[in-house]
Amino acid sequence: MEFFSTYYLEFKVLHLLALISWMAMLFYLPRLFVYHAQHRDNKDFIAIVKLQEQRLYAYIGMPAFVVTIFSGMALILANTSIFTNGGWFHAKLLFVVFLVIYHFLCGYFIKTLGNGSCQKSGKFFRIFNEFPTLCLIAIVIFVVIKPF
Repeated sequence: MEFFSTYYLEFKVLHLLALISWMAMLFYLPRLFVYHAQHRDNKDFIAIVKLQEQRLYAYIGMPAFVVTIFSGMALILANTSIFTNGGWFHAKLLFVVFLVIYHFLCGYFIKTLGNGSCQKSGKFFRIFNEFPTLCLIAIVIFVVIKPF
């Protein structure tokens, strides 16, 4: 525990940088899903979008996700009393869980769009694309304002 406390600010910097990268992936990947769903008949275009989806998820999204989660856990280990500072932290963690589920749901859509079994529309993915924004807004409000 002392290790995490000693390097608290360094873990916080790492956490914020990884979070920004992870959120960038969560914002952009569903936009690729929109293009994928709207252009199913254009095989050349789909081949490019599939490659972009896979690379974005595997090479940016997954490492950023892992570093975000582990650095967040390190921050909690450095300051376990945060669980007793009010309900805001529990609410924040709930929205983090929602983002984790969303992350893996994106992986599912990469597979189903890639093999042609996903029949979701571009409109569905436009709405789907808004979810991480709403979660991020809630998380920032909980962390900064600490409403309860």
